[in-house]
Amino acid sequence: MKALCWEGVNKLSVERVPDPRILNDQDAILKVNLTTTCGSDLHLMGGYIPTMREGDVIGHEFMGEIIEVGPGVRRRKVGDRVVVCSFIGCGRCWYCTHDLWSLCDNTNPNWELEQEVFGFETGGIFGYSHAFGAFKGSHSEYVRIPMADYGTFPIPDGVSDKDALYTSDSAPTGWMGAHLGGVKPGDVVAVWGAGAVGQMAARSAQILGAERVIVIDWLTERLAMTEQYIGAETVDFTKTNVVAELNEMTGGRGPDVCIEAVGMEAVESDRQYAYDKVKQQMRLQAERPTTVREAIYACRKGGSVFVLGVFGGLSDKFPLGALMNKGLSFGGAQQHGHRYIPMLLERVANGELTTGHVGTHEMSLDEGPKGYDLFKYKKDGCVRAVFRPHG
Repeated sequence: MKALCWEGVNKLSVERVPDPRILNDQDAILKVNLTTTCGSDLHLMGGYIPTMREGDVIGHEFMGEIIEVGPGVRRRKVGDRVVVCSFIGCGRCWYCTHDLWSLCDNTNPNWELEQEVFGFETGGIFGYSHAFGAFKGSHSEYVRIPMADYGTFPIPDGVSDKDALYTSDSAPTGWMGAHLGGVKPGDVVAVWGAGAVGQMAARSAQILGAERVIVIDWLTERLAMTEQYIGAETVDFTKTNVVAELNEMTGGRGPDVCIEAVGMEAVESDRQYAYDKVKQQMRLQAERPTTVREAIYACRKGGSVFVLGVFGGLSDKFPLGALMNKGLSFGGAQQHGHRYIPMLLERVANGELTTGHVGTHEMSLDEGPKGYDLFKYKKDGCVRAVFRPHG
């Protein structure tokens, strides 16, 4: 079959790879109908996530049709149209049974690689390096789905493939940020990043009752999309001091909840960003925590900061003093999609949540390298590229 493979830093190619097959009795084989780029994939491309190997199939946000099931699969059958959670959960360990699915104890066979960095292992994830399990990714014609009874979710009739696609990762990630960030009715919420995850976090905050939602970015097409489809207020960080602007917009108090939806390659316009970028390029620190710092400084005293953007290691100039002395609640997580996807599919079905608009560029899998070029360098207004592996 055809698949989009990582061949080195900023090098992708479409290659022929072996077809997937059932390895365990709870596996399913999925024919991929749609798969999309994600900002966290750019960290793989840039070489910021270690343990990538030449020929690894990437991609983790996808949906399709089940074409084969193992003998232990009970809840799914051949022909089901499903969305697949990007993280793999066993459904039985302590973390899965407590709805902390991305922290599954049993789905990362390479757990020792993560223990060195994080102290504990996370669950496995499709197409995201050997440290996260070495699972083949979704930018392919077919993919093996471990624990299929738990990680696949039937798509309601009337929900299009494209609208369902973003409930695989972007929508549950955004919802988790608003939910675990503690958004309450009447809150003012600020979201850093107007990409797919940031827009989903903003809409989730609205659904949870936020009185005002403010989204910070610098790309005019993303800010315009956020205003049109989400109805949130926007701030262009290249035109103002974000902390001062948020103070002005909130009567000097600051937002109640701040959600960081950018991650380790954040862009900013201040001098600290230049410092972060140099240190990251020289591999003296793992990431650029510019937006996390800004969120901590902007948040009101006693407020909440939640990190959705992917970070992989150690960060310099982290404002621990501000976090502690302001009395902030601080959290972060990889998405617990199994907890949220069925609910989000229902909200898409009833029109409460709009998702498909973020997929701005659709193309065949053969054009995968072009799609990532558009996505990485923000060409032609690309917010997300969507691949159709079967034409």
